[in-house]
Amino acid sequence: MVCASVILAAGMGTRMKSESAKVLHDLGGYPLIQWALNAGWEATGREPVLVIGPDAEDIRAIAKNQAAFVEQPERLGTGHAVMQAKKVLQGKSDLILVTYADMPLLRIETLKRLIKAQEESEARIALLTLISDNPRGFGRIIHNNSGEVIGIVEEADATTEQLEIKEYNAGTYCFRADWLWENLPRLPKSVKGEYYLTDMVAMAVEDGGAVASVIVDDEDELIGVNTRVHLAEAHAALQRRINSQWMLAGVTIVDPANTYIGPEVALGSDTIILPNTHLEGKTIIGSACRIGPNSIIRDTSIGDRCKIESSVMEGAILEDDVDAGPFAHLRKGAHLMQGVHMGNFGEVKNSTLGPGVKMGHVSYIGDATVGDEVNIGAGTITCNYDGKQKHHTEIGARAFIGSGTMLVAPVQVGEDAITGAGSVVKHDVPDSSLVVGVPAKVIRKLEQSD
Repeated sequence: MVCASVILAAGMGTRMKSESAKVLHDLGGYPLIQWALNAGWEATGREPVLVIGPDAEDIRAIAKNQAAFVEQPERLGTGHAVMQAKKVLQGKSDLILVTYADMPLLRIETLKRLIKAQEESEARIALLTLISDNPRGFGRIIHNNSGEVIGIVEEADATTEQLEIKEYNAGTYCFRADWLWENLPRLPKSVKGEYYLTDMVAMAVEDGGAVASVIVDDEDELIGVNTRVHLAEAHAALQRRINSQWMLAGVTIVDPANTYIGPEVALGSDTIILPNTHLEGKTIIGSACRIGPNSIIRDTSIGDRCKIESSVMEGAILEDDVDAGPFAHLRKGAHLMQGVHMGNFGEVKNSTLGPGVKMGHVSYIGDATVGDEVNIGAGTITCNYDGKQKHHTEIGARAFIGSGTMLVAPVQVGEDAITGAGSVVKHDVPDSSLVVGVPAKVIRKLEQSD
């Protein structure tokens, strides 16, 4: 059967106390609505239909090319919101999956279970339910003596006896499309003047139809974000989910409660992640690494057996057996090849450090190419910016750059060359030469024994 996805995103979100729409708030590096869009696509294999309110251009911009848009001009309840999708979807699918843009943690597998339950039953509606001691304000699921679902009672309308029910409505449904479109106009208006999708359950039963239910095992999936307190709960639940996944895959996370791993991060087995480490974006870390503590690594590729301590890395590449830190900073375009050592308080930007390079502490290497086995002394700086544009520095293999050297780009230091401590190098240095002074001058050629 063909199943279409309808995502409800027209709510005002006033309880967030924000200038931004609720569904644009961040969770794990993505806006809430992105999680719902991804789930809708993957569960059905089709472009979702996104129901938005008026003046939602910011939502349109985020969801552009990811959904078909329909507008709910007046916010008259969830049933009214789904009605707006009728003109786009009627006659184009067998089933309609309805989800909310503020429930970002619903798993694809759960939605597929719901769709399958609808496909395999004669039910007019299949819905997700939760059994828990924490009602979260959800409506209660009402069963008859045969155990069949016959209705939903909202918490505010429930009797004392009904409030004792521990099975709750998760607000996620899969409908028979033809029955849904035919019966939506029959929804009664509430005392608030709104039309509620939950009333479709009683309508289905009254018409002699069945209602199927799928119980959700993990109540974290059903966290709805209406306040920033809920958003924090969703962050914590997402992190538990991600961290558990990696620990079961062979990664050691010393303190999961204080380790933050993004949904697109990839980790190798036997890697150890120490507390207060943040792994973000499309970061990839190999096997048998030791990362942290207190490190931020974003959109960076790290090879096997690397050691990163209390450092920040953004858009960098580290090959195998690299160690950096504490307090190293790798910026975009930094490429540390195999076996590089980078000391504390060093910074590298848009530069390649060749295999075996040793970079001392409190140094800055920017817009440079550094050859194999070069030693960069403490306090070395590539002076790459002249106030208008950046210039390149090249250091040949096995060169020894003395502590406190200033390399004024554009400049080239030859292979096996040495710069004396405190030198200001403004001119190219020939291979196997020793330069010293301010400005640095060649004082002698080096013999093999040197």
